[in-house]
Amino acid sequence: MSNREVVILSVGGVRFVTRASTLQQFPESRLARMLNDDDQEFKLVNGEFFVDRDGTLFSYILDFLRTLQVSLPTDFSDYERLQREAEFYGLYPLADLLSQKHLLKPRLEILEVRFSLREMQAFFRIFGSCSSTVETLAEQISVFVGQQSGQSWSSPFPSQKPLIPLPLERPSHHDMVFQCGTDCSAGDQLVARYVSIKPDSRKLINGVNVLGLLLDTLLKDGFCLRSTRMVSSEEKVECYSFERMRRPPGLTLTVSQTPGSPGASQLKKSQVQKGK
Repeated sequence: MSNREVVILSVGGVRFVTRASTLQQFPESRLARMLNDDDQEFKLVNGEFFVDRDGTLFSYILDFLRTLQVSLPTDFSDYERLQREAEFYGLYPLADLLSQKHLLKPRLEILEVRFSLREMQAFFRIFGSCSSTVETLAEQISVFVGQQSGQSWSSPFPSQKPLIPLPLERPSHHDMVFQCGTDCSAGDQLVARYVSIKPDSRKLINGVNVLGLLLDTLLKDGFCLRSTRMVSSEEKVECYSFERMRRPPGLTLTVSQTPGSPGASQLKKSQVQKGK
């Protein structure tokens, strides 16, 4: 049986098809011994191994054998049961990773958008609890500046004159600052700032339009709007608070030798890929 390339398992009524080499990643595990008929718990029925265990949880077991990584959905909650399943199959490195469930559970991510209008300019400040999310958003937002004359500041589209890109202000890894609108300080020339937010290709100058596009972008990215409040009535600063459950990076197993070789089942190191 150990030489069969394709193995079919029926786990709790759920059918799985995989390679024998996948089940042999850890030679001391019960799944590897199963292929040599060394474990009576697994019955071969009509060419399929029958296993009286939870089929849904086995999908995570099999995913670990294929990737050597534990990566669970945000709504997963059966950590203890999955750890027991790993122990049943003799996959103790996986059980060790699952014991670090505080690193596997999804985290609540908070993001705030502050918006204010002052005469013909709109000011934005975005703060996020996760710096990698703020960095991704900063890559989507572009600011362009140009000079115009005889054109209303509220025009939603730029003139034909070339616009110069401006870098976003980044006071820290967790926030960014930018603005749009016009500045009349240059005499009869209007200094105009436009904002573009990918994947939308428009360059907008009206602050209300930019705010609407920004909020829509966050909602499409999985954020939920939790509250809207006025931070400063005098300066008319509005604050929009968003939340979402952020899936943490997976825990990766580093083995001392090539998987499938003797000693591969020894847990050398659990590497946690941490988001900033």
